[in-house]
Amino acid sequence: MSHSMFDLFKIGVGPSSSHTVGPMVACARFSHYAAQTLSMTDIERVKVDLYGSLALTGKGHATDVACVMGLMGEMPATIESDEIDTMTKLVKNGGELPFAGRHYIPFNWQADIAFHYEQVLPAHPNGMTVSAYDKAGDCLASKTYFSVGGGFVVEEGETDALATDFTPPYPFKSAAELLEQCTKTNMTISELMFTNEVARAQYHDSHATRDTVNQGLDHIWQVMRECIDRGIKQGGVLPGGLNIKRRAKGMYDAIHDKQAHGLPTDTNDWVNLFAMAVNEENAAGGRVVTAPTNGAAGVIPAVLAYYDKFVSPNNPDGIRTFMATSAAIGSLYKTNASISAAEVGCQGEIGVACSMAAAGLAAAMGASNQQIENAAEIGMEHNLGLTCDPIDGLVQVPCIERNTMGAVKAINATRLAMGGDGEHHVSLDSVIKTMHETGLDMMSKYKETSQGGLATNVIPINVVAC
Repeated sequence: MSHSMFDLFKIGVGPSSSHTVGPMVACARFSHYAAQTLSMTDIERVKVDLYGSLALTGKGHATDVACVMGLMGEMPATIESDEIDTMTKLVKNGGELPFAGRHYIPFNWQADIAFHYEQVLPAHPNGMTVSAYDKAGDCLASKTYFSVGGGFVVEEGETDALATDFTPPYPFKSAAELLEQCTKTNMTISELMFTNEVARAQYHDSHATRDTVNQGLDHIWQVMRECIDRGIKQGGVLPGGLNIKRRAKGMYDAIHDKQAHGLPTDTNDWVNLFAMAVNEENAAGGRVVTAPTNGAAGVIPAVLAYYDKFVSPNNPDGIRTFMATSAAIGSLYKTNASISAAEVGCQGEIGVACSMAAAGLAAAMGASNQQIENAAEIGMEHNLGLTCDPIDGLVQVPCIERNTMGAVKAINATRLAMGGDGEHHVSLDSVIKTMHETGLDMMSKYKETSQGGLATNVIPINVVAC
């Protein structure tokens, strides 16, 4: 299916779309369900059971905190990230939870958020169950959810997190179909995406227009820019115990010191800075845009900021073209492969973000549809097999630096594609299929693991995540 642009670009909080954003969404969905279908006064206890990767790397990703925020009715797009610590302390110290934001019940943080380290639910590595009980201990309701990457949540029994009756005017399930639709209609990829997006918006609101979509994208870009700005200003050490120092502020100061002394600066210095700033903010639990995930949240903003600073400053139409095209490419990965590192390794996060960014930049720079598809293909082709092995299960090492590499690769992929005529040997569809097969063949210890690859060789831990 062709997903909405706003499915691929969602405002959330760090550090992980799968382990923070998804669980918060799942618990918020359950709290809303309970408020709609149960007598709130009958509810005496709510419990969350975490399985697989959500259990094994959950504490490093603040999964327990995210679950509690969701049970309170908070959502990633609207929660004030600066208030999370305060709300967490109130629940921990007070022993009470305002379930669904209005019904106070006893809450024991250690007992009511259970990490099942040895159990994996069969449907997906990121599984969780949320249950409500009455005073007698009888279960009033229980639902199982799967956090499938990028903040997407599927309830047990659902086939698609985004199932809807809406059919876009120009549907596509593959790059070949996307290019064919563009050829038939004489539209660019971004124009086709905008046509679909406006129709989708009007399906939900008959008064929606192209301006409605533009305003949504402009807001996403604003949040990205604000995230870069915050990351540049912050110093100190990132939370989590690895004692990783923030580097973006120092990088920014070094660039300006060079400029003050009349020394040249490389555009890569800026791209590295932009990506580093975003993912340090993500690691600190700040507000970011999943693009398409939190772990890869710095790639697209960095390339967008590069475009805005060095290619075509103050060009909102170019930014929108970039984002619409990126979303089209991300939709293909979401439909035909995965954007979950727990399923396919980091190639499904940094690799997909690189592919999306390369396509978006090419489109904003006036590339043909064929060159755009080539840029996306190159962006993934050179990320195939990329493992996900964060040290201590934190989205810090090698994740933060890896975003800088993904952004630089995306820009080079665009240059390579635009240096040709769009003809190339390997299709994007073939690369997406290969990425998916590679991820399925990848040993589980190389997919969002606390033991395996880089994580094992740097800090051995006797816990294996899936």
